[in-house]
Amino acid sequence: MTVRRLKTYTGQQGYVYQYYFVGKRPAQAAEATEYIFDVTSDRKTTYAVSVVLPRSVVAEWAERHGRRLADPEQYAAVKMRLFRAFDEVEEMQAKGRSLEVDSQSLEESLSSLGVE
Repeated sequence: MTVRRLKTYTGQQGYVYQYYFVGKRPAQAAEATEYIFDVTSDRKTTYAVSVVLPRSVVAEWAERHGRRLADPEQYAAVKMRLFRAFDEVEEMQAKGRSLEVDSQSLEESLSSLGVE
């Protein structure tokens, strides 16, 4: 049995989210990787949130910076996208179940973490 590490994030909307990383897999619709998190804001209802990281976005970043992104760096960018949704999306369960990392958010997330 897998032991999952439950983490907490307080969003700017005032909700306190608890989440854990479920896993990653190739995305069905595109050339991308889908990261899946289980999320709750009320400790009663848990729902899946998918964050899709397109391979083209990762390739663009690598070309601009002259190196490939390591797996932990990709995960960090995905997690930052999840946090941004926690901060910005009012009804996360209804409107924030499928998120995507674009070139701009990847650059901003990694830059804020000191990844060059």
